[in-house]
Amino acid sequence: MSDKPNSLEQLDFNDSSTLEADSVVRPKNRELVGVAAKVISFVAILMSLFHLYTAMFGVFDSIMQRAMHLGFALILVFAVYRPSKSISKDASIPWYDWIFMVLSIICYSYFVVNSQEIASRMSYIEDLTNYEIALGIMGGLLLIEATRRVVGNVLVVIIVIFLAYGLWGHHIPGALGHREFTLMWVIDHLFYTTTGVFSTPLGVSATFIFLFILFGKFLEVSGAGQFFINLSVAGMGKYRGGPAKTAIFASSILGTISGSAVANTVTTGAFTIPLMKKTGYRKHFAAAIESVASTGGQIVPPIMGASAFIIAAYLGVPYMEVAVAAIVPALLYYISLFIQVDLRARRNGLDGLKKEQLPKFWEVFKKGFLFFIPLILIIYMLATGASPMKAGLFAIVGTIIVAALSSVHRIGLKKLINALDLGAKAALETAIACAAAGLIIGVIGLTGIGLKFSSIIIDISGGVLLLALIFTMITSIILGMGLPTVAAYIVQVPLTIPALVEMGVSPIAAHLFVFYFATLSAITPPVALAAFAAAGISGSEPMRTGLIAMRLGLAAYIVPYMFVYGKNLLLIGGPFETLLAVITAIIGIIGIAMAAEGWMLRHSYWYERLVLFAGSICMVIPDIYTDFVGVAILVLVYFYQKKFRQDLLVRQEAS
Repeated sequence: MSDKPNSLEQLDFNDSSTLEADSVVRPKNRELVGVAAKVISFVAILMSLFHLYTAMFGVFDSIMQRAMHLGFALILVFAVYRPSKSISKDASIPWYDWIFMVLSIICYSYFVVNSQEIASRMSYIEDLTNYEIALGIMGGLLLIEATRRVVGNVLVVIIVIFLAYGLWGHHIPGALGHREFTLMWVIDHLFYTTTGVFSTPLGVSATFIFLFILFGKFLEVSGAGQFFINLSVAGMGKYRGGPAKTAIFASSILGTISGSAVANTVTTGAFTIPLMKKTGYRKHFAAAIESVASTGGQIVPPIMGASAFIIAAYLGVPYMEVAVAAIVPALLYYISLFIQVDLRARRNGLDGLKKEQLPKFWEVFKKGFLFFIPLILIIYMLATGASPMKAGLFAIVGTIIVAALSSVHRIGLKKLINALDLGAKAALETAIACAAAGLIIGVIGLTGIGLKFSSIIIDISGGVLLLALIFTMITSIILGMGLPTVAAYIVQVPLTIPALVEMGVSPIAAHLFVFYFATLSAITPPVALAAFAAAGISGSEPMRTGLIAMRLGLAAYIVPYMFVYGKNLLLIGGPFETLLAVITAIIGIIGIAMAAEGWMLRHSYWYERLVLFAGSICMVIPDIYTDFVGVAILVLVYFYQKKFRQDLLVRQEAS
């Protein structure tokens, strides 16, 4: 972290180099040089060009498209990711990884070349040859090893448990047991159909998600990321607690594009955390603000870190429907964070940055306002019914054109090649996670454990929806601690969501509920990866940072319950009811933020905070009677604090 700026004077608001994608160095990555680096970059560029080609001229059949996508990903993983962090950062690829790369080509090229024959065969009836079974086993082992390197041991353990259950679960007595499946049957289901590895998650990764990740890299190399940070500083820096508000604004924009809470925290945090510390925020609080702001980017429309494409695919609805439903929950998330930041600045008397320390807003805006065009283009195309692939493709082209209009941000051949290279490598985690999750959901579909698990949830909760939601929340957060958000969500789709839907939750609310809590694992101790990353920049204690981040994100733990019980917050329902629900929810969230921060008009005593929190909860409950009670409580606290503050001022003047 020594290369990061540690004071305001060290920050260059016009230096886009600090936002390059390689500023986030993963310790488990190799630092390849020489011929090996060029060869692997060439493969990565080919992967990006393949996806751009299919976006322009149409995708291939399901198994071919997905096998090609996964084959590219495996080659790059074995080239780029070291098998262990304990191994030194070698600058070349060892012999065993060359073997893994060759085996990946042999295995998945078979699925590419024979995709039509595989799709037309009668699964479970026509026996697989020994060679096909061997390819399935080899493909599974390669995928598991790649998962271990990229995602971690947690997902590998889960995969092994599910595979063992699929092969030997028939020995388990009672409801959890299933009929016996041979090894050939399991391989057939997982690799020679589109219900296992080549299922919907990998399909979405191979089409929509890859293009949006590539779009994000084009924005990075063009300097758009630096522009958004500069604009945030220029627009918000002068206000009370300005640097913290800058972090909220910049991180929400960049987070929705990148889709990675940790990567976004490290990238924008290099600027915002030193700014916050410089103006008086304590290091723990500054790190917590950045981590919460970056994590929230995954739930901000229209892109939502690209994960929401999988939600739309599972729901069978246009992506824009998911994006529209996510507007109000995202708004409530950031309103709560903004209010807490403002109240902390008021409590501590923190002013904004001095005028001479700020870039001039209009000068910054004029230099980069065209970068809004690709984002507007995405929203327009999705709103008018265009496919996400086309929206992503046009956004990339739009970024190149916009950058070409500026001598500073122009994307030359070198930057173009760099973006193609970085885009493919940035997509590896999502590709591997989606494919690995396919092993799990394939076993779930084969054995029927998903329906049994849903029944167990209903039985344990006694049919009480609130208990089922709490159980699902805990499961989502725990899975999210060890898995990427995408994988944590996918694993739960066949396990917990059917139970929620059966208990009366609307499908879109059930999916978003699971997705939101998988996202919040990034700021939830004991494994709050985004908070810990921010702590590394600020020099704060990680666990304390995580606890503060959890408090700052308190609204996010409440909002999913709000839209489950009141679907108006997902903009579903009549206009009057929806408007009333949104207004009362905003008031309630503001009250919760005040209770969490312990400040309204002045410092709030513990009993005031309890009353304030109770009144705010009444406001967020979707019922007109609780709204009246909540308003009455909040007004009572307001006038009580106002009178107390006036009495205090009188006593101070008298003394």
